[in-house]
Amino acid sequence: MSPPADGSRTASARRIASLALPALVVLAAEPLYVLVDTAVVGHLGAVPLAAVAVGGTTMSVAVWFGILLAYGTTGRAARRFGAGDRDGAVAEGVQASWLALAVGLLLALLGLLFAGPLARALAGNPETADAAADWLRIAVLGIPGLLLAAAGNGWMRGVQDTRCPLTIVLGANLLSAVLCPVLVYPLGLGLTGSAIANVTAQSVGGGLFLAALIRETRELRPVPAVILQQVVLGRDLLIRGGAFQVCFLSATAVASRFGVAAVGAHQIGLQLWFFAALVLDAVAIAAQSLVGAALGADDADEARDVARRVTVAGGISAVVFAALVAAGASVVPRWFTGDPAVHDQAAVIWPWFVALLPFAGVVYALDGVLIGAGDVAFLRTSTVIGALLGFLPMIWLSYALDLGLGGVWAGLGLLIMTRLVAVVWRWRSGRWVVLGVARQP
Repeated sequence: MSPPADGSRTASARRIASLALPALVVLAAEPLYVLVDTAVVGHLGAVPLAAVAVGGTTMSVAVWFGILLAYGTTGRAARRFGAGDRDGAVAEGVQASWLALAVGLLLALLGLLFAGPLARALAGNPETADAAADWLRIAVLGIPGLLLAAAGNGWMRGVQDTRCPLTIVLGANLLSAVLCPVLVYPLGLGLTGSAIANVTAQSVGGGLFLAALIRETRELRPVPAVILQQVVLGRDLLIRGGAFQVCFLSATAVASRFGVAAVGAHQIGLQLWFFAALVLDAVAIAAQSLVGAALGADDADEARDVARRVTVAGGISAVVFAALVAAGASVVPRWFTGDPAVHDQAAVIWPWFVALLPFAGVVYALDGVLIGAGDVAFLRTSTVIGALLGFLPMIWLSYALDLGLGGVWAGLGLLIMTRLVAVVWRWRSGRWVVLGVARQP
């Protein structure tokens, strides 16, 4: 089935919303579950909360690979869909799923082998390290399912199917949200129950996306040449994502050195930031699909119109979200823990959180435009520069000068502002507008 010729591909507010709103629910489901998990575990005490912070940060490496798969697959599939080749778009999903399975099994094995050393490297004390390692050894078993779900989300967004991902993701996360408190408290499994609930959601979700792919096509054999091409084409997203991971792993390591309360507050703040980022990414997902389809159909004006509209939408949405965060400053941290020391540390983070969100909304929207256009080499370079010259020097300086969490979040601010200047300049330059199916992310 080709993209519709009746104008429904155009970047009207209704069309953007029809893609963005289901994507919003899908994007919000996983971090919302993590927030629920953090709240459940937080009431076990400061050490379990810090353990989930350390283990969850390590698992974010797998989430990063999932984002690479989803975003890269969306752009490739959308271009083929825009050119009228739906079968080719689905074929991108088949090869992405094989890649997801291979990478997922490898990461799970590495996680089992190195859970202890990783936890000790990131944790500030032995008790936290031991608890984090135990949690991680179970949680890594869900990585293959997590990556299969990411690949499935990617190709379905590319063909502008938003209903199926919505149903799968909501079902899997609802199951896990019910399991988590039951396993942690009535059954008395503590942190182990949290990890089992995570694995359950990820494995069920991955299996359902795989089943949807099998229903779509019988051409399921792996094609090594295509998989290799996807790896090569995705190298810039990989490097860009690697820069983010170095930043966030370093931030957790530095926060851990300021004490259990500091790393607990940082976990709350960081998970809320990730939640906000993925919610604001809903318009970016719409941009990836619509920009890719427009460029695949040789429609430069449509691509530019999408870019303009999603930039405005991203900025407005972020301002609204920032106002909500500001209003919840004295309430939200108490949802996650009753520890007054953690509340005091969260108060240090909150002004940074609120102030940076409006700028981040514009950055995330334009990220979606450039990823959909396949302009990931530029995103790679600008992100690496922001990490090396902004984020990392600032957070390690905060450790050396004992600036606390304020210094860590000042580093995040430098990263956001560097990226803002870069993506706005690129958007205005028009250099990202390359027509046809040859330009693949």
